[in-house]
This record gives sequence, structure tokens and C-alpha cells, in this order.
Amino acid sequence: DRMSVPILIPHASGTNRDLEAAQAIELAGGTPTIAHVNELRSGAVRIADHAAILLPGGFSYGDALGAGGRLALELRTWFADELAAAAQASRPMLGICNGFQVLVKAGLLPGPMGEPRSVTLTENAEGRFECRWVTLQVEPSCRSGWLGAVGGTTIRCPIAHGEGRVAVSDDSTAARLEDGLVAFRYLADGARPTSDDPVAAAGAYPANPNGSVNDIAGICDDTGTIVGLMPHPEDHVLDWQRPSGPEGGSGLPLFEAFVGAAR
Repeated sequence: DRMSVPILIPHASGTNRDLEAAQAIELAGGTPTIAHVNELRSGAVRIADHAAILLPGGFSYGDALGAGGRLALELRTWFADELAAAAQASRPMLGICNGFQVLVKAGLLPGPMGEPRSVTLTENAEGRFECRWVTLQVEPSCRSGWLGAVGGTTIRCPIAHGEGRVAVSDDSTAARLEDGLVAFRYLADGARPTSDDPVAAAGAYPANPNGSVNDIAGICDDTGTIVGLMPHPEDHVLDWQRPSGPEGGSGLPLFEAFVGAAR
């Protein structure tokens, strides 16, 4: 089908959100291919043959080397050139939850790869695994071109992670993120939680479920091609998936923007 938009969904042992991600891509008009990283390494499946890459959630390799650590190492070791080529060709990349952790620890977010990391994802401030529904805003000032189609909208979706707190090495790094690299923010009752010092004290729990600096739920790289977030918008793409409680937008428009940018 000449209108098909092939989207690659890499899978590693322990990844468990790839089917939900594939469903979201299909509903958005894309054609997902779930491929184990060993298939990519052998050349049986090639990154270059796909219009976009979606790294799904789960616990890749059981997070034995820290959340997303081993898969991040594999991306840097085996696929750095291919991923760089995809980014230079403006092929969208999206990392969700564990996929976001992988992109950060691989150095792709906020990037560039190879430079010392000044942003990480670490243990939740409350010191426990968090599984709850949250409200996100797609930041209208985000420099990601493909996110622009849904900029300013809100998404209601669940989170499920123990190491989702966005932490920065210093104030200058936080300022760099605020210069167009913040892609998603946690909201409380439709408005961003406030603080006298948002870098030192993020918004109120549980609206900000992990204590992320400046209520950041997701970021992009300098080019705007690569985007990652901790929550799971793929878990709210159908009306029946939303439980009772606060209303909020579906995650489907996010995936429609992602697939649309890959056309």
C-alpha cells in the first residue's frame, strides 16, 4: 500500500507495552512492525526501512542495569549510526516510559549523543512505584515540529513507573530544557501546579506523581525530532479505556501527529 506508513516498534526481553503501542499506531493510520533488537542487529529488520521509530514501555531486560540501562547500551553500541541517520532525515522518534528512559540513558534525549548527560530519570520522590491516571499538557512552546499539531492540548492517561522523576544536574540545564525542549507537563485540575522555586520543588503530589523538576513529563531533543515521555498515552486511545473521574483528552491525536509527520 503506497499510503502505508511503516513504524518500527523495537522489542527487548521484558518489554510489555508494544502491543498497546502498535494498536495506537494502527488507529492513527500507521503500519506497526514489532521487531526484537536481535532482528535489528542481524539485519533481518532495518531501521532505515521505517518512517518512524516508537520505543514502547515495559521493563526491558528486567531493568537489571537500571531502568532502560541495557537497551540504552545496545542502542549506543549497535545502532548509534542508524539512529543518527534517522534523526538527520527528520524521521520522528517517540519513547514512552521505559522507551523514554532508554532514550535519555542512550544520550539521545535531550542529546546530542556522546556528550556528558545532564538530565536523567531517577527514583520517584515518594520512593515507590506509582500507578495512577494523570493529566498532561502538550507544551505549546515545544520546538518539536511534529508535536505542534497538538500543542496546548491536554491528555488524560495513566503512569506506571518507579523511576520516572526528571532530574537535572544544575539550574542551567533546567533553563536549557525550558528553552523549547519541554514537550509535556503534568497538570493539576487543568492548571500547572505552582511553586516559589519550581526547580527546587516541583508541583504538588499526586498531580506531579514523581517529583519531576518543573513538572516535566516529557522532553524533546534540539532538533525536535526525538520526543520522550513517562506517561502512557497509548493506554487512552479508545473511549472505553478511560475510567470514571476527571475528564481529559485522548492520547490518539498524539499518535496521529506522530504518524502524520512520518508520511
